[in-house]
Amino acid sequence: MKNYDDMVDDLAPRKYGKIGAAWIIFLILIIILGVIAYIDQLIKGQVVTNMRDYALWGIYISNFVFFVATSFVGSATVAFLRLTRKAWRTPLVRIAEIITVACITMAGITIMIDMARPDRLLNLIIHARLQSPITWDVIIIPTFLVISLLLLYFPLLPDFAILQKYFEVTKPKLSKWYGRLSLKWTGSDAQRALQAKSIRVVAALIFLAGILLQTVDAWLFSTTYRTGWDSTNFAPYFISGAFVAGVGALITVIYVVRWARKLEDYITDYHFDKMGKLLVLACLIYIYFNVNEYLIPAITAKKAEDAHLTTLFTGQYAPLFWLVTVVGLVLPTVVLLFKEGRKPLPMFLVGSIVVIASWWKRYIIITPTLLEPILPIQGVPESWHSYFPSVHEWAITLATLAMALLIITVLIRYLPAIPIQRTAEEQSIVGTFQEAKP
Repeated sequence: MKNYDDMVDDLAPRKYGKIGAAWIIFLILIIILGVIAYIDQLIKGQVVTNMRDYALWGIYISNFVFFVATSFVGSATVAFLRLTRKAWRTPLVRIAEIITVACITMAGITIMIDMARPDRLLNLIIHARLQSPITWDVIIIPTFLVISLLLLYFPLLPDFAILQKYFEVTKPKLSKWYGRLSLKWTGSDAQRALQAKSIRVVAALIFLAGILLQTVDAWLFSTTYRTGWDSTNFAPYFISGAFVAGVGALITVIYVVRWARKLEDYITDYHFDKMGKLLVLACLIYIYFNVNEYLIPAITAKKAEDAHLTTLFTGQYAPLFWLVTVVGLVLPTVVLLFKEGRKPLPMFLVGSIVVIASWWKRYIIITPTLLEPILPIQGVPESWHSYFPSVHEWAITLATLAMALLIITVLIRYLPAIPIQRTAEEQSIVGTFQEAKP
């Protein structure tokens, strides 16, 4: 059993090593390339992309939907585990909250990137039409971001007070910042009661906001009357898919944080086993909605729907569709049914596959549907009959993904990835610092 000082030493933020510094440099380089590509896109216009009249959304919206889906980890795991007061949640919830903040931030930025005229962004507010789901998206995304930040911040108050004392000698400037962020936390009964009530309220709000965000995102598609999107099943289909993407992302990140920070004593095989079972549940629910989404239309399909499904099942997009479905959804479910598959390393591999497949799943949802237009494609160049992202689109998209990872990396650098005070209370470790640790 570790004493209090040793536990704080383990969980307090610390500088990156050489690998961490190299990782940050790598992400920054990708972001710089993306910024250069975006500046060129602003100067020359959307002509530098492969988006045309038919594939008018493309990879940017695929990326946006992926970020929105992954941000659901804040609702699917954090809110659920906090509201149900599951004790095993402690080492996982803060990392999940950080992922949520990073992904919903990048979702908003990605929408602006997709706009050919970002200078007209204010028009979405000034000339908003409440009957348009786009207006609801403009409202719900900033709202969800604010709730996510509050859910991250409120549980941090006692830890900020601990870190203020921890760094007061070795890093006085940093200590002062932690002191300001702690809002004069003393751990009094009144403060604890107010904090607990605030967390419960915000957790309930983010759960509702998460459901609403995924639903509005689905309605943006289903209200277009396009073949492949014209479905009343789309909202639960999106929510279940977001559940899979969010849990997969959380598993991947907690493994990396555990390895990089040597937190094996706090994030144990038991936690991976629990997360594996949660991911199995998520995958099974998503498989059910995939069956609903594709099997029923395959039986009752009209001519346009039949052409769309043929493109997915046996046509141009069949290899990607079956790879995403079988390798990215069915195989992880089978692997995680076995106890050995829920060990840390297999879980990391499965989580990584699930996240990558989740991104490509959004591409599959969007691109083939846009290439099955309401009217036949005719009288246009042959290049308009298909779509694959241009170099500009790939550079900008990879930059947004790198930026999300950079946000996660920076937050984990300055915030304790695992709650210090709560961990001490759960392990019945008591004590205070008599002097600051280096």
